[in-house]
Amino acid sequence: MYYGAMDFADCANGDGIRVTIFVSGCTNRCEGCFQPETWSFTYGREYTSETENRLMEALNKPYVSGLTLLGGEPFEPENQRVILGLLRRMRAELPDKNVWAFTGFLLEDLLREGFEKRCEATDEILSCIDVLVDGRFDLSKRNISLKFRGSENQRVIDLKRSLSEKKIILLYE
Repeated sequence: MYYGAMDFADCANGDGIRVTIFVSGCTNRCEGCFQPETWSFTYGREYTSETENRLMEALNKPYVSGLTLLGGEPFEPENQRVILGLLRRMRAELPDKNVWAFTGFLLEDLLREGFEKRCEATDEILSCIDVLVDGRFDLSKRNISLKFRGSENQRVIDLKRSLSEKKIILLYE
């Protein structure tokens, strides 16, 4: 997996101060995407054990609320296997930190057997995420006043509750 950038004090992509990694690779290619360079699966730098150690060190700061995954597309199968390793480590070493993830795919699709982007890592990744912002960015529905999303079709989902209650629970309408 490659990544385009990391931010160790992000306050725009989730509640609180966050550590953010922008993974590379996206087949959604939304019109108006704010980072089209991340569509390439080889954009930026290769993710290594050193990268993961830097993320974990930054996450371990007391003022950091958690990790945010965005891109590119974290749920491209090429990215999921590496992301799962990071999330397993984070949950083991820093269980009090939360995880936000942004995806252009819908939660219903990620949960559906046979969906082309599902792989052996998908369900476990979803179980590690606290908040999922889902849905493709839609330029015709762009709204800069929305909290933590760019277009009105996107949803900010309380993923833990949604999976537990087997229905979509939104954090922000």
